[in-house]
Amino acid sequence: MTRTPVHGTWEPQPAARWEDAFLSGNGHHGTLVFGDPNDDRVIVTHHTLVRPNGGDTRPPRLAAELSALQDRLLAGDRTAAEGFTDGRPLQWVRPFHPAFQIRLHRPSGEGHGYGYRRSVDFATGVVRAECADWTSEVFVSRADDVIVQHVTSPGRTLDISLDHGLPGAPAGLGVGHGALLTPEGALLSLRARYPEGDRAFTGVTLIAVTGGTTALAPPGVHLEEARSVLLLTRVRRHTGELDVTAEGRALRELAALEYDELLERHVALHRTAYERVTLDLAADPAERSLPGSELLKRPHAAALLERLFAAGRYHLLSASGLFPPRLTGLWTGDWNTAWSGAFTNDANLNLQTASAAAAALPEVTEAHAALLQRQLPDWRDNARAVFGTRGVVAPAHTDGESGHSYHFSREYPLHLWTAAADWLLKPLVDHDESHGTRDPRTAAALAEVAYFYEDFLTRTDADGHLVVVPSYSPENRPANASWGTINAAMDLSAARHALLTAAAYHPDTPDADRWRALADRLPPHRVNEDGALAEWAWPGLEDTYDHRHLSHLYGVWPLDEITPYDTPDLATAAHRALELRGAENDSAHGHLHHALIAARLRDGDRIAHALDQVLGGDFFHASLMSAHYPNRDVYNADAAHTLPAVLIETLVQSTPDRLVLLPALPPTFREGRLRGVRTRFGAEVDLTWTRDGATAVLKPSRTVRVELRTSSGDGDSDHEAQPLDLVAGEDHVLTLGAW
Repeated sequence: MTRTPVHGTWEPQPAARWEDAFLSGNGHHGTLVFGDPNDDRVIVTHHTLVRPNGGDTRPPRLAAELSALQDRLLAGDRTAAEGFTDGRPLQWVRPFHPAFQIRLHRPSGEGHGYGYRRSVDFATGVVRAECADWTSEVFVSRADDVIVQHVTSPGRTLDISLDHGLPGAPAGLGVGHGALLTPEGALLSLRARYPEGDRAFTGVTLIAVTGGTTALAPPGVHLEEARSVLLLTRVRRHTGELDVTAEGRALRELAALEYDELLERHVALHRTAYERVTLDLAADPAERSLPGSELLKRPHAAALLERLFAAGRYHLLSASGLFPPRLTGLWTGDWNTAWSGAFTNDANLNLQTASAAAAALPEVTEAHAALLQRQLPDWRDNARAVFGTRGVVAPAHTDGESGHSYHFSREYPLHLWTAAADWLLKPLVDHDESHGTRDPRTAAALAEVAYFYEDFLTRTDADGHLVVVPSYSPENRPANASWGTINAAMDLSAARHALLTAAAYHPDTPDADRWRALADRLPPHRVNEDGALAEWAWPGLEDTYDHRHLSHLYGVWPLDEITPYDTPDLATAAHRALELRGAENDSAHGHLHHALIAARLRDGDRIAHALDQVLGGDFFHASLMSAHYPNRDVYNADAAHTLPAVLIETLVQSTPDRLVLLPALPPTFREGRLRGVRTRFGAEVDLTWTRDGATAVLKPSRTVRVELRTSSGDGDSDHEAQPLDLVAGEDHVLTLGAW
């Protein structure tokens, strides 16, 4: 094995586009750092910054019409659900936007750009820009929730200001600036009031200067002959006025600390999380040393996958805190963020957070849980308003404020989607399994999902099976019917999983017996005439194969309902469905969702193809943040955050009672080491493999017997299942033969 992979990336040129800016964040504040010799820019973001758009955010009150809709759909009216609406036009959730940029301007002149280099250290979260005569370091503190920028040898003169003028900023934005000199330094503020309503956001920056002179130069400050400058910045979204004096006082208290102490407090938290899991693919050291933009030109380089794995974990951690990552993570440089920069629940959020349990990032899961817990009251409103039931129904889109289902239209009847709550709670169940606990918050939410299904699942078919009606498979439709139909495969899997999981969390209650009985009455999946698992189990509904979503294979991933080991016939049908699935519009999330399912079905070749599409399709910016479409079209975190999960699933998979090693290794992954990955039965795994064999060191936190499955190397079969007994606190070494 070669030396440890590089845990960072760098560029020899400034970032001309905000999309190429290096990123830092603590799950609350975020920064996009443009290291430019004469015009340093740091775009500030915050998870709470969503612009009011004046829409109706109530869920549609349709419960009184539900029974009639069910009658029509069951009678064969395949377009009946198109009228199940309150008539409102499509309403997007409130759009995520940047706050402002901190600008450090130096006059043009010789020497400012000599020896230029910018970099980001994933292990510390520090973004650094340097020339021969100055350096700038930026990080977002996990310890103190503050953006820290430290500039040494800033030059003879330096002008600092807060600038709201970012692309797409609304013309009606009411902006006011403040500048004040205090004994501790200059205090700059920027208040922006939205054109709609009385909401606003305010940014405050304290500038502590060592040496030289500081003078107000409204709306900023002008420095002469400073030896170093420390900038501390926070932004707050609020209603009415914000007490800037109090914010400044809090920043002045932090400014009493040295830069190194501020950094140390942050790194103690950030590094611990980041370094829990690492991937080494024995890459060429010369390729490891390349700048990211050059490495991206080598899509088959092992060094590229190493760096993208590291960057993906770094960005995922940095975007998670108050909330989990949005479509753009925690970052944007444009007010016109695609799809409102929302939390898109019908695929993207769970794909982005797919590695949280296995890649040992409980910080991500806790952020995910916090979002869900805050929105449960709104989920209850959705269940009552749309379906007339108890319990909860989660929305397909949210801005982080409202959890109501109000984003829907004829072509996207997202208010009909009932699988969302199970889909969103699954990462929390994985977390509990990994840690051997049962969070009472998760238990309570699962019970509410089960109560919904008790009230909703009242219709039956001719065979006595329960019927999910109306039903929706995001974001697809049958070839011969409208979007709202009957018995979508995802809905069946989600209902069964939610009921059985709720029963497992509440085993000794009368509820558990009812929930298990209800799950037993759901119909089986259907295999269509092509031998594929059908996207809709209702007879007569024809599949539409060319689509970016793979909702119908929810039972394969992330659930364990369909596996090659327990349900081989269904796994074969699911694999056939995967073979027939098109890529539609080449969305990054579609390719990597495909890869995650292929990994569960032990198809390394399909994983390799999906990775080729993404790595060879120019999906990554120089920042190593990704795009939604090829050719770096539409800034989006799906590929960046999902890729680590794909790579882990090719190497190690687990359930509470099974371990699968090297299940779907792509042919090019001939040598490497994955360290620190967690399993759902409570063991940490270090896996090392070469062409001649593999070694796994298991470090169990609890005593358990699991089934062991290993690859035989041909990608299509596996060794016989073996029992594996693990004892808490005792390392267990497995040696595998040539694969």
